[in-house]
Amino acid sequence: MRQRLTIILTMAVILALLVILNTVAYVKDELLQDTELTANRSTYHAGPTGSRALYDLLSESGYKVMRWRELPAKLLGDAGQKVKTFVVIGKTKIAFTEDEAHGLLAWVARGGNLVLIDRDPEAILLRQPSEWLVTPRHITFPDLDVNPGDPKQMTEKVTALQPVQPTLFTHDIQAVMPSRFASRLSIETGRLPHSEEHRANHESTPEVTGSEEAPPASAAPVVHIGDREGALLVDYAHGLGRVVVLTDPYMVANGGIGLRDNLQLAINTLTSTDGLIAFDEYHQGKGVTQNHIASYFAGTPVLPIGAQLVVLILMILWTRGRRFGRPLPLAQVDRRSSLEFVASMSELQERSRAFDLAIENIYSRTRRVLARYAGVNYNSPRAEIATRVGIRSGLEPHKLETLMRQCEEAINGSPINWRQSIDLVRRLREVEGTLGLRMRSREVRQAAENI
Repeated sequence: MRQRLTIILTMAVILALLVILNTVAYVKDELLQDTELTANRSTYHAGPTGSRALYDLLSESGYKVMRWRELPAKLLGDAGQKVKTFVVIGKTKIAFTEDEAHGLLAWVARGGNLVLIDRDPEAILLRQPSEWLVTPRHITFPDLDVNPGDPKQMTEKVTALQPVQPTLFTHDIQAVMPSRFASRLSIETGRLPHSEEHRANHESTPEVTGSEEAPPASAAPVVHIGDREGALLVDYAHGLGRVVVLTDPYMVANGGIGLRDNLQLAINTLTSTDGLIAFDEYHQGKGVTQNHIASYFAGTPVLPIGAQLVVLILMILWTRGRRFGRPLPLAQVDRRSSLEFVASMSELQERSRAFDLAIENIYSRTRRVLARYAGVNYNSPRAEIATRVGIRSGLEPHKLETLMRQCEEAINGSPINWRQSIDLVRRLREVEGTLGLRMRSREVRQAAENI
């Protein structure tokens, strides 16, 4: 019991040390890696650059929100019919492909609302009608020395921006506070070259005939918040839907959503259209191809601790099940009793009428102890042995010599029956009993081994 208690206490101490080491390593890793250059904009992430606070607040406020963990093409199917707003925050870990961008913009053209929150939105998602060009322009790039969890560092020398005009996006907003790394959008009218424009119109513009109507001219992008450097929040039509572009993810991140009216701006932007709001988690590396539990605990010490526990359990099982030292055969236990063997040998000798063998087994041991009692050699003549035994004990030497001679004759082949054999053995035992002769412990052990 003490040995088991020691093992249990040792295991508990090892587990505690593993938890402490993994926790300390995780905290240090978070402090070093959660920067604006390596930002994690996932709604699962609770660090300064994550957007979990926004997701939880919308969910607890009664808005319909979800984490979209499938390809954007799924929006064109039954699963995307309930989604009204699709949100892409920050520079994603998995870049959009041409097919994915095409599918997403096709969903927007059917009436969806796409919200892009990034300092440099992907160009394939910013496709607009040829009459207008919306392009991002950087002012200041972040570096590793800036702590995204410190609002003073993130908003140093930044002036709060007021709405440009009253719109649905700027409702109940006095001013918002972007970071000093926020980019700006420039909006310009743009025309294709004459040859390209002619070819595009010839190939893509349908001919108006009968009751068909020409497609409406595209409206200009609407600027909601901006300054002299450019626009911060813009939206424009795309088919039956709209594309909304906010050029600073810090305003909706955990570290900056609480500044000024940033939270109200995020709510207005995401809830401008009633319906389900889907946050893109597929391109944040949380797609359905990964295990849901593993994706949830990614970046935490839970997964390393679980892996170390599995390795520790396997090592214990391997140690307990491994043989140390040379292999030894199992002990062969003889389940037969000595009496069984004696009975078998007696029956065998009786059936084979080998009475001489039975007398030889007993007489040889009796002669040995008689010679020792007489103080002579085992090979001494029986007359000398009988004489010396008689002198020492008082037995008649003639009778003892006659008994010894009869036994030796029977052993040497003289005819004898079972009655005579029993009589000779009985007389030998009487001699041993009269003299008080006992075999030594070694001889007893050898006799037992032979049996």
